[in-house]
Amino acid sequence: MRLNLTADDVLTTTRAVRKRLDFDRPVERAVLEEGLQIALQAPTGSNRQGWQWIFVTDPDLKAALADIYRPNFEAYRRMVANASYPDGDARAARVSKVYDSASYLAEHFHRVPVILVPCVEGTRDPLPGAASASMWGSLLPAVWSFMLAARERGLGTAWTTLHLLNNGDNEAAHVLGIPPGWVQAGMFPIAYTVGTDFKPAARRPIDDLVHWDRW
Repeated sequence: MRLNLTADDVLTTTRAVRKRLDFDRPVERAVLEEGLQIALQAPTGSNRQGWQWIFVTDPDLKAALADIYRPNFEAYRRMVANASYPDGDARAARVSKVYDSASYLAEHFHRVPVILVPCVEGTRDPLPGAASASMWGSLLPAVWSFMLAARERGLGTAWTTLHLLNNGDNEAAHVLGIPPGWVQAGMFPIAYTVGTDFKPAARRPIDDLVHWDRW
């Protein structure tokens, strides 16, 4: 299914979808591969294309990944509960909704039809700034392109990284057979969405964020 959105529509309405994921509708492999073909057009450092993409559909493997994610979510739960913003900041009104949405995903992560774990060749050890920027800059544009392509096809995604905490990345590598020398960028639930009417979100004013010539 194609939604025939404009480029601007896709860019401004691709949300982190949690509570509107349809757990019961299968996601076709052909749709995932179509989205990935688009994502692979993203630029990479020196055109190395040093990425690997793991789409997890096996129920036991999804449950194992959810079991890694869920305990780490508790740290996030405390962080969100204590979050504070300046008076008038639009983000303050969203705290409780983000908390509720994230809690829902943590509880139901094992039910999503597909979990994506994108990997890049490299190390999780601290790297010099240029090397770190190059490594992530060679994967994250493609991941975001996949999320945009998914949105255009009626799929919802969410970028989560909590499973990487507390040695969770090594546990996930063991579950999925990821060899040494590869770093995980996160764990992405993928499902068709309940409805497709997503809208642009409130964001901080540009005047608070933009600097011309100097900070």
